This record gives sequence, C-alpha cells and structure tokens, in this order.
Amino acid sequence: MDNHILKINQRIIGDGYPAYLIAEMSANHAQDKNRALEIIHAAKEAGADCIKIQTYTADTITLDCRNSYFTFEGDAWKGENLHDLYAKAYTPWEWQPELKEEADKIGIDFFSTPFDPTAVDFLEQMNVSFYKIASFEVVDIPLIKKTAATGKPMIMSVGMATIQEIEEAVAAVHSMGNDQLALLKCSSSYPAIPAHMNLKTIPDMKERFQVPIGLSDHSMGSVAAVTAVALGANIIEKHFCLGREIENPDSAFSMEPGEYRRMVEEIRQAERAMGTVSYELSAEEESSRNTRKSIFVSADIAKGERITSENIRVVRPAYGMAPKYYEEVLGRRAKEDIAFGTPLSWELLETAEG
Repeated sequence: MDNHILKINQRIIGDGYPAYLIAEMSANHAQDKNRALEIIHAAKEAGADCIKIQTYTADTITLDCRNSYFTFEGDAWKGENLHDLYAKAYTPWEWQPELKEEADKIGIDFFSTPFDPTAVDFLEQMNVSFYKIASFEVVDIPLIKKTAATGKPMIMSVGMATIQEIEEAVAAVHSMGNDQLALLKCSSSYPAIPAHMNLKTIPDMKERFQVPIGLSDHSMGSVAAVTAVALGANIIEKHFCLGREIENPDSAFSMEPGEYRRMVEEIRQAERAMGTVSYELSAEEESSRNTRKSIFVSADIAKGERITSENIRVVRPAYGMAPKYYEEVLGRRAKEDIAFGTPLSWELLETAEG
C-alpha cells in the first residue's frame, strides 16, 4: 500500500482527499450509556466522519495505589489519584459492542484506543476495523506491536514524544509488517495552549515520516484545526460532548455539537479555498477586469493638441489604454478632437510627435 495514504473502511486519507474528522467521546458519556449513544448520533449530525472511544479500566491502565507516584500532575486533573480518575472516565466494556453496532447502523465509522493487550483482544472480538494509539502510550512498544499485529490501520498520536520515540514507535508498527499508519501532531495538555501547538511541525512530519499526518486537537475553538488543515493535515481529532455543563474529566476541553458543526464547515471551506496551484482567472475575476485602471481623457483635447498630465489620467475603469503606456503617450498630439471622459487609444493619437 502507498504509505502516503491510509484506507479506513470506504475512506481514503491523504493529500488530495478531504480531511478525516474524528469526534472523540472519551469520558463525555459521564457513565450514562444512553448519553453515549446520543453522542454517537450527535457526532454524525455534526458532520464527523468517525466516533472514537477508549478501551481500558482503571485496573488495566494503572495500579490502585495511593502514594505520590500515582497522583496526576497535569493541568486539567492536578492532584487527582490516577486510579480514581480513570474509574470516573472509562467507558464500560459491556457497552462497547452496542456502541459500535449503533455507529454501524447510522453510518459513522467507529474505533477505539486500546490501553493494554487485553483491550486489543477485546476489540478484535468486536471486529473493529482500525485502532488508535494515544500519546501517553506512544512509548508502550509492546502494546504498539500487539496492535500492529492485527494488520489493521493505526492512527498514532505523538504528543510529548521526542523524534527518537516517534521513530521507535513507527519502527515497531513496521516491524509487524503493518504499513497502514498515520501520525497525529498533538499537544498533550488539557486544554492545549495555541502558542505551544507548533502546527508548522505538520509539514515537517509529512516529509520526515512519509505517512498521512493529522492533529489531535485539545485546544478550544476551531482555529487550530482549520489552520492544521491549511498546513496539510489529513486528520482532525477533537473531543466531543453534548454540553460542557455535563461534568466529567473531559468536558472542559470538549466541543459541543454546534461548535463541531461550525468547525466542519470551516474546514470544508478551507479545503475549497486552498484549491490547486493556478494562475488562471476565475469567471468572476474576468468580469472584474473591466473595473481596473486605464488611461482616460480628463479634459477636452483639441485636434493637434499635445497629450499632457493635465488632460489625461489613470483612473478606473479599464476601457482605455493600459497604465503602462502613460509616459509613452505624453507629448503626442491628438489626431482629432477628443472629449472629456473618452478612453484613450492609439487610434486617437498621431503616430509620432509633430
């Protein structure tokens, strides 16, 4: 397969194709299965191509330990015990087959982020068609290899990772004979600060890794996402909720349906605006050319009178001679009487100074 593209179900992801837009449910169901189902429908209606969940439990992702090592230091959840946080945030595994079935029924792609080998096995039983590796797991080479061994497409976030760590993660995927990979630029802070996002890295990642590149965007609003697409991002992932007032560990930096819908519209407009490299004039530009400037007679000129800066001017519209001839016509004589407001043309001038 061409490493520059990724095929997920019926979608081709890569340059020349519309950006693939992922709505990340994460903890926004707030432990309510009906809300999770509603999020899937809302994401579809908002224009998302895909809904993503996460597959872990508090016990599969961390230890139930109360010492300082297991206290979260990040901005969003500072001071929380890891086990307690993940117990609030996880998506119950018994829901997940039903969530996938609902997504399949309404025609939105569905995939998940596994956080340990048992999650990969579970998702394989569900027959998910592709996988996500989270930024925090980009150093979990055994997990990456286990996931890559499924032979299915993988999207891997690389927030916090050094170049060497990214190279090691990519090599781990390839070592399992899997070349169906995309990478997501990611600022792993919640919410992300635009000044720290360094979106110009996206084209460099494309050149360096020769795979589709996207953005896992934890910033507020859609500016970063639209900018990333303009810089060549092939995938955009945003956390998605029904309303930020529904409190859960991810609500504060998630997009509501109306916001997501506007982002989709802005991204699609940006894609149309980027177009292709072209110096051809549009039909609208052609019709506007007549309002450009040209040389007009600005005072009545008698036959034989010289052309001077007092009787011609460069003004709009464009029915007269091009402005580049202004100096060339100065000093020439009128071949006939020329009325004020007449577009100047060579036919109205003597061929040489008399």
